[in-house]
Amino acid sequence: MSHKISPSLLSADFLNLQKDIEMLNNSEADWLHCDVMDGVFVPNISFGFPVLERVKEIAKKPLDVHLMIVQPEKFIQQVKDINAYMMTVHYEACTHLHRTVGAIHEAGMKAGVTLNPHTPVELLEDILEDIDMVLIMSVNPGFGGQKFIERSLSKVSRLRRMINERNLSTLIEVDGGVNLETGKRLLDAGADVLVAGNAVFSAPDPTQMIHQLKNL
Repeated sequence: MSHKISPSLLSADFLNLQKDIEMLNNSEADWLHCDVMDGVFVPNISFGFPVLERVKEIAKKPLDVHLMIVQPEKFIQQVKDINAYMMTVHYEACTHLHRTVGAIHEAGMKAGVTLNPHTPVELLEDILEDIDMVLIMSVNPGFGGQKFIERSLSKVSRLRRMINERNLSTLIEVDGGVNLETGKRLLDAGADVLVAGNAVFSAPDPTQMIHQLKNL
């Protein structure tokens, strides 16, 4: 299976958001990654559902919604209402993770679980069969433009083994410090989806950068 590229809206130009989304619509990007931050679970605030309601009107790529918030289960209906394809919640934010995953599926969306850099992949052993994707944070969540954490490569490799041993189709997505160099190494380690923010939107030609990432 060819890997997917999910450019992060967090790194887009918020004063020219429509222009950037139209660029993504016409690119080889597979998904549009949307980071929702609450200033509680992570030390930053990004954008909320009023913005995403407008995004859904013009985005032609499936929305890959990553909730970096406390009690994400309270917002399943709102994520569904913006026609999200994938809803991803943090392992660290969900006391009843299995119930939350089930509710996401009942709402008609794919369900992903995110792991912070300090959280081992082995903690997903009892839920791996129930989820569609694992998002490995390769930086500490909350801000774009951070340095890639090298240990993320071994986490991806361990998770890939766990998925393959169970003969599952669970995707591995990686977010944080992804560029042409780290992206290639992550794909070699077993990643399926690359989230790229600064690498795309800070490039002289973002469309060409997406093309390069897609063809690693």
